[in-house]
Amino acid sequence: MPTDCISYQNSGYFTPLMNDYLNQKSNLRSLYNRFPTLENFEAQIQEKKEGFDDKTRATLVSVLQQQYQNTAVSDLTKQNIEALKVNNTFTITTGHQLNLFSGPLYFLYKIISTINLTKELKAKYPASNFVPIYWMATEDHDFDEINYFSFKGKKFHWEAESTGPVGRLTTEGLEHFLEIYAQELGATTNATTLKTLFKETYLEHQNLADATRHLANALFGDYGLVIIDADNPDLKQLFAPYIKEELLQQTSFKTVTESIKQLCEYDIQVNPRAINLFYIEDHLRERIVFDNGNYKVNNTKLEFSESEILDLLTSNPEKFSPNVILRPLYQEVILPNLCYIGGGGEIAYWLELKSFFDAVKVPFPMLLVRNSVLLATEKQVKKADKLGLSWADLFSKQNHLENVLTKKLSAFPIDLTSQKEQLQKQFEHLFEIASQTDKSFTGAVKAQETKQIKGLENLEKRLLKAQKRKLHDQIARATDLQNKLFPNKSLQERQANFSEFYLEEGSHLIPKLIHELKPLEQQFNILVL
Repeated sequence: MPTDCISYQNSGYFTPLMNDYLNQKSNLRSLYNRFPTLENFEAQIQEKKEGFDDKTRATLVSVLQQQYQNTAVSDLTKQNIEALKVNNTFTITTGHQLNLFSGPLYFLYKIISTINLTKELKAKYPASNFVPIYWMATEDHDFDEINYFSFKGKKFHWEAESTGPVGRLTTEGLEHFLEIYAQELGATTNATTLKTLFKETYLEHQNLADATRHLANALFGDYGLVIIDADNPDLKQLFAPYIKEELLQQTSFKTVTESIKQLCEYDIQVNPRAINLFYIEDHLRERIVFDNGNYKVNNTKLEFSESEILDLLTSNPEKFSPNVILRPLYQEVILPNLCYIGGGGEIAYWLELKSFFDAVKVPFPMLLVRNSVLLATEKQVKKADKLGLSWADLFSKQNHLENVLTKKLSAFPIDLTSQKEQLQKQFEHLFEIASQTDKSFTGAVKAQETKQIKGLENLEKRLLKAQKRKLHDQIARATDLQNKLFPNKSLQERQANFSEFYLEEGSHLIPKLIHELKPLEQQFNILVL
């Protein structure tokens, strides 16, 4: 099969904003700090080093050590946590929701991009240390977004209720879920490994945060991944000055609103609120709003004066939770971070935030689009070869794929361009005659030309349609292949769970991905299993 490369920009799956960012268009230049190249990290390292203090490092390490107390930690992860104490250690961070059993495949790709970038940076800048961080989105409350995953086209749902931060949600009830899922897995060695992993993750941990830490550590601990749960009073205390700024000044709303004006030609990812904070308890996460001189917690009877809410911030900073606008700032305040790695949607909202970071004097990280991958079997590659399809064909919309294949398989040309050109030449002579007589005749000639060209175009469409019917079997094989590679006409990485591929590849899957993915290359990785 042709090994043509598919760039992100040409894949058809990236937004105009992301395409322009990847192409480093000048209209976006003021919305980010430095574009992610190995060379640009030198200045980013220096900037972050000057803006991050040892006290924050000490608190960060202390919290991480507490959070890893009941986790089997690899030597490399231990070294990475210890290294965070010193001022020549920096982080590369990705974040993700606490999706059940990791959710879609791109959970893996985010973390692998992060791990691999730290390796490249260490090779380029050996005097510094670089730690891969997975930021668990434990404070999110959108349970419906994370309570399922897809396996071989079938959706597996976790039936539970959640109204507060999902990290605090109990894992009770997942025994029954495992029974159903186990039946689909079968009885192979790899299936047994997956069942054991699910059991140890969810049935042996009491809440979703601890369970997700176990899962990510089981998959990536050997590569030195450090997992952080920022739903923590000590970490929130570090962030308290910025929470106070948000409550009293609403700086984020003012600056982000201005930045959005620069993005008016694109779809806006998120819009700021006047106050971008939630109030949280175990079973509650509701917006804080300012109304009639007081701070109120939406959909509750909780209400605070200015002095009362500032007292609460001092005594219980963990009750304040940043929303999507403020969370990136929280991350950059508590981590010695150089770069955030995320999907296109995440990078899009980060591009709204630089002016806010500038206003509160926190270094803005570099923004890197995570690796994207299409996993294919050798059998699928051979099928594409037999049909004469390139990867570009398979990435295209299905109607385009059908048209390309029909023209490729037809014994005669379906394109009537030459006939249209001949017709236009014939009308050129008529136009010469028309120019020498009444102008109304020129209009009649033009109308007749348009009519006949349109007639040829209609014949071309009907010919294509007729050939599609004739070549139905071959075309059906191609669309069937595309549907398997792009389930629900979407990217595989957004649909399938890793367990579908682990079932076949076993423990080779992640090392193979680690070996193949290059985080700074802007192209889809097509990996044949």
